[in-house]
Amino acid sequence: MTILITGGAGFIGANFVLDWLAQTDEPIVNLDKLTYAGNLETLASLDADARHMFVQGDIGDSALVDRLLAEHQPRAVLNFAAESHVDRSIHSPEDFIQTNIVGTFRLLEAVRAYWGGMPAQEKAAFRLLHVSTDEVYGSLGAGDPAFAETHRYEPNSPYSASKAASDHLVRAYHHTYGLPVLTTNCSNNYGPYHFPEKLIPLLIVNALAGKPLPVYGDGMQVRDWLYVKDHCSAIRRVLEAGRPGEVYNVGGWNEKPNIEIVNTVCALLDELRPSLGTSSYSAQISYVKDRPGHDRRYAIDAGKIERELGWKPAETFESGIRKTVQWYLANPEWVAHVQSGAYRDWVQTQYASV
Repeated sequence: MTILITGGAGFIGANFVLDWLAQTDEPIVNLDKLTYAGNLETLASLDADARHMFVQGDIGDSALVDRLLAEHQPRAVLNFAAESHVDRSIHSPEDFIQTNIVGTFRLLEAVRAYWGGMPAQEKAAFRLLHVSTDEVYGSLGAGDPAFAETHRYEPNSPYSASKAASDHLVRAYHHTYGLPVLTTNCSNNYGPYHFPEKLIPLLIVNALAGKPLPVYGDGMQVRDWLYVKDHCSAIRRVLEAGRPGEVYNVGGWNEKPNIEIVNTVCALLDELRPSLGTSSYSAQISYVKDRPGHDRRYAIDAGKIERELGWKPAETFESGIRKTVQWYLANPEWVAHVQSGAYRDWVQTQYASV
């Protein structure tokens, strides 16, 4: 028994790989393109682990994917591979079209051919699990009910539009070809090994470096926050017991405005790593021009996965954010190594007005 994971050196994928191998001996074949956000240092503890086979490559490389499927005969494929940063999608949308749409299409084609040739019993047990985002649903008003799985798709950025397209392709391959797919749409993840372009790790890294803490607009954009290890446990549960063709929203039941996240991180750093100066890290907060088309509020209704599969998050935001800040403070080498020249150039471009 083996599973094939795509994008397993990225933030969520790598956390899933580490979590999976901490709980089972079932091997993983890990296919990752190793773009700027893929980091093998995250998986360094598995260097001598025979259960983990890493392959550098693109999900859009049909010949490579065909070969891996034929050689390793996985019982499931989990697709984490994606370009996932909204700001980058605004500056360079074509990368998102290629990976999230074309790449997903080519992966689906390879998996469909592989699944079609399986013996009947193995074919019935096979699953393709596609990891997606709540951003495909668009933006909510302050009093609107949270996103349910039946909410209309209304993506507002090139990133969310590309993920919406990939979701539709996955759904179509189930309804057209019978491919046994599962889709999860998650809220904002946070936790260890998060690339420091996203809000929480960027705050930690900038605060410790004495740099401005950039906050878009008025900072009142609301997101639901999900600790990454809770997300991993939800994916395991959906893979284990989810019904083919179904969508499961995964959330943390933690709606918070961005400025509250910023102040919480500052308060934790004040406690755990006090500044050499006399002021709080919150003195470094700097408001910057809002990004184009910035969605005001996301909220996930994770009731279906709890009702049908018995899953709910183990961490509160308070426990999860403390663990996250402690991890970054304890792992400065990982942070330093991941901050390449390309990353620094990106931050300079995005936050030039700070």
